[in-house]
Amino acid sequence: MIIGIVFGILAAYGLLILSLSYGFWKLPNIKQQELTHETAFSVIVPFRNESLHLPNLLASIKSLEYPTTKVSFYFVDDASEDDSCEIIEKFSKKHPSINIRVLKNKRVSNSPKKDAIRTAITQLDSDWIVTTDADCIVPPKWLQLFNQEIILKRPNMIVAPVTYKEETSFFSYFQLLDFLSLQGTTIGSFGLEIPFMCNGANLSYKKKAFLAVQGFAGNDTIASGDDVFLLEKFIQKWPKKITYLKSKEAIITTVAVATHKELISQRVRWASKSANYNILTGKLIGVLVVLINLTFCVSPIFLFVGLSWEFILLFIVSKIGIDSILLFQTLRFTQQTFKLLHVLCSAVLYPFFTIFIFFRSLFSSYTWKNRSFKK
Repeated sequence: MIIGIVFGILAAYGLLILSLSYGFWKLPNIKQQELTHETAFSVIVPFRNESLHLPNLLASIKSLEYPTTKVSFYFVDDASEDDSCEIIEKFSKKHPSINIRVLKNKRVSNSPKKDAIRTAITQLDSDWIVTTDADCIVPPKWLQLFNQEIILKRPNMIVAPVTYKEETSFFSYFQLLDFLSLQGTTIGSFGLEIPFMCNGANLSYKKKAFLAVQGFAGNDTIASGDDVFLLEKFIQKWPKKITYLKSKEAIITTVAVATHKELISQRVRWASKSANYNILTGKLIGVLVVLINLTFCVSPIFLFVGLSWEFILLFIVSKIGIDSILLFQTLRFTQQTFKLLHVLCSAVLYPFFTIFIFFRSLFSSYTWKNRSFKK
């Protein structure tokens, strides 16, 4: 009985990962074409106490290969207590050809980031919005590739890839693998034409479309989810007008958190929105992921109910092998190193971490940017 249940969960999970891997492969890689710079963009960057990361973002903005007359940057300050605003203002004065505005966030909901995006949207003129984060680095051809997608495919929303900067420590690499599992799932789901995930650090959509679905109305009591809940609304209204920009030259790089406490708070923040997903695909995949990782965590107990250690070892090795398929594919796409020992250690720790975060998100609040948020 137990063997049948365990292998049933493993088989379903294996089918899921193989399907996502096929979807990942099926989705074509986008190459840059020489097209006119038709699209005017408004880039929205919410920030709070980001003096450490803003210089890197601003330097990457300076290196963008897109006409400065066609792009405006709206930095929305969410009550920063450091010198973030001064850093942006000094950069703006030094580079007057780059159109930068600093706005103060107008808080009206439980979600500072959604409020920041809404604050900026009331100020901008162009019809195409791009969102990213203050701790990111944008690639030079970033806006050129968004412009290309818009010209060739005429979408209402464009989802694009994000990765972590690769560091030497195991702690950072563990976060990278965890994050890339989400990115691989995102890309694979788009390849299968059943999208349900995206990342607001690299996202673009039409202002008219945002207003047509009433923006974040209906989910602004949830602190996070400015990206996924908006994607759900777009899918419901325009299921064929959402594209994934699968291009290595469009990958935005962000950074891993520095401490275990920050990691737990960040992942709880991400997980806390999952109970409010509306797309059935996302819910079913979420349940299956919890089941396989919970089974992994309790597998040693099987010894006490008469199952052999060979069976437990087979299950563990199979689960790690299945995960490695999509993970290796994603690492190759992001051009990052496959560190075998780190991958194996992470594969053993990851299920326990995932289940811990899952239960923590169900029952506890979390702290982010020195603020507490209730479940």
